[in-house]
Amino acid sequence: MGTAKVTAPLIFAITIATIGSFQFGYNTGVINAPEVIIKDFLNYTLQERLKNPPSEVLLTSLWSLSVAIFSVGGMIGSFSVGLFVNRFGRRNSMLIVNLLAIAGGCLMGFCKIAESVEMLILGRLVIGLFCGLCTGFVPMYIGEISPTALRGAFGTLNQLGIVIGILVAQIFGLNTILGTKELWPLLLGFTIIPAILQCASLPFCPESPRFLLINRKEEESAKEILQRLWGTQDVAQDIQEMKDESIRMAQEKKVTVVELFRAPSYRQPIIISIMLQLSQQLSGINAVFYYSTGIFKDAGVKEPIYATIGAGVVNTIFTVVSVFLVEKAGRRTLHLIGLGGMAFCSILMTISLLLKDNYGWMSFICIGAILAFVAFFEIGPGPIPWFIVAELFGQGPRPAAMAVAGCSNWTSNFLVGLLFPSAAFYLGAYVFIVFTGFLVIFWIFTFFKVPETRGRTFEEITRAFEGQVPAGNRGEKGPIVEMNSIQPTKDTNV
Repeated sequence: MGTAKVTAPLIFAITIATIGSFQFGYNTGVINAPEVIIKDFLNYTLQERLKNPPSEVLLTSLWSLSVAIFSVGGMIGSFSVGLFVNRFGRRNSMLIVNLLAIAGGCLMGFCKIAESVEMLILGRLVIGLFCGLCTGFVPMYIGEISPTALRGAFGTLNQLGIVIGILVAQIFGLNTILGTKELWPLLLGFTIIPAILQCASLPFCPESPRFLLINRKEEESAKEILQRLWGTQDVAQDIQEMKDESIRMAQEKKVTVVELFRAPSYRQPIIISIMLQLSQQLSGINAVFYYSTGIFKDAGVKEPIYATIGAGVVNTIFTVVSVFLVEKAGRRTLHLIGLGGMAFCSILMTISLLLKDNYGWMSFICIGAILAFVAFFEIGPGPIPWFIVAELFGQGPRPAAMAVAGCSNWTSNFLVGLLFPSAAFYLGAYVFIVFTGFLVIFWIFTFFKVPETRGRTFEEITRAFEGQVPAGNRGEKGPIVEMNSIQPTKDTNV
């Protein structure tokens, strides 16, 4: 097999795809900065309509709905991934759903002019639908066009797009830029610009060669795309692997969500996928950002919003670090390091939060623990759960698996957002001990159950779970042992 190169067409296709990840990050973070201003808009609009000031309960409920409806849209969108990718393809699906981004951006951008609370809430729901779909489309597309030896590094770019989106939303949300009473609709409507940019660029990106060959039986098109993307004429082995998978897929019945849990060969990877998604959302990362502004303020930082943006910069830097580490250290190792480091930092945060009133210097220990916590998150639990799901499944079950994993991520995100304020109120600093417990559970699960997929082809990974690894690569009985005993394919895509 020829040696795959990092080519301009490959970089271009992955960059354009990660605009969808950027959109997810941006729309996750954009609602936080203008909270007070949007509440004033809700208050004014309702007062004009009802001719009486709305109650505090109604205002809080509408604000909470504006925030939470995004996650509800995300849950629905992520579960609908399979409806699009099997019918339209990976690239065309990303192209089509940008209509949702444009519609959602228009609804939010014009809600102030129309004095419509309903437009704001509906816009957040529609943009949530779009982001939910993107969390399935982007990792799947990147995984299917990347060379085996670079699949993890390129897969991590999905998370890099998310954290850059969050950082841009934090910066644009400053009251010196778009976080003002006049400009906040532009802040929310900005999401239209990346959507138009992606729409204009996607036609110049290729369709997933795996989709073309396995789903559409277009071997010549798939071969040409692989040669162009990977910069080598010798892609015969990769084409043969796809053909083998196509034959296997034709012999199997269509994989549904229910089948993922019924079939023994799918049950283990889908449980791993769900647990990894939960390890991301139940790690406490949202709690850290929730507390960070107050902690920076207590430490004497005059403008804590800038310190929070600083944490966002750390977020971005360590995601870049993860891009370079993931193919050297492996997915499983980085996930274990990330979870272990976060568990240690969460204990340190609990101790420093409890003692900071008695010892002023403890606030600085707490800031250090926050930044280290964020760094460990981006080394493992941040990027890895998104792309490893695409690696654990073959072409047939992959869309259904991405839908289940994405939905579990969005659902746990929604529940954390719903329950965390109450938990923080009742438990105070001890709330981090709850997350420490989760982190320890996920570390143990990862150590015993999660396989290393670095350097394996999709076919090797699938066969390992089915217990059909070729004799030369076989380890002891049992899928996990077999998976970790497979040697990466020599001289493949490096």
